[in-house]
Amino acid sequence: MADDIRLDKYLWAVRVFKTRSDAADAIRNNKVTVNDAYAKPSREVRIGDRIAVRKQRVTYTYKVLELVSSRQPAKNVPLYCLDTTPPEELEKLRTPHETLFVFRDRGTGRPTKKERRELDGLMEEICLGDDV
Repeated sequence: MADDIRLDKYLWAVRVFKTRSDAADAIRNNKVTVNDAYAKPSREVRIGDRIAVRKQRVTYTYKVLELVSSRQPAKNVPLYCLDTTPPEELEKLRTPHETLFVFRDRGTGRPTKKERRELDGLMEEICLGDDV
């Protein structure tokens, strides 16, 4: 047990991320907030802090119960952090991803650069429409 722990090290220790560098990258890319504010990987975590981690489409929320600096077995994680993720966020994991298939006539070949941009724009529009 330690008096102060870096945010990236804590997230790695409680198994939110597989590696410490994955945790640091997510923090730098503003996918992690502490008490509703973006942080740096070196930010010190305190007992009672609320940490929100955005992974893909889901935002997981945790409350710091105890500080720990070494990676813990999965069975010990509940001693150090409390998962407070709302059920509606977890429901996003169950919803199937929509598959979009664009039909092209046989023999027309691959899409041109212009057609590819149009397809990418359509896909982006569909994906962003789900998040709103």
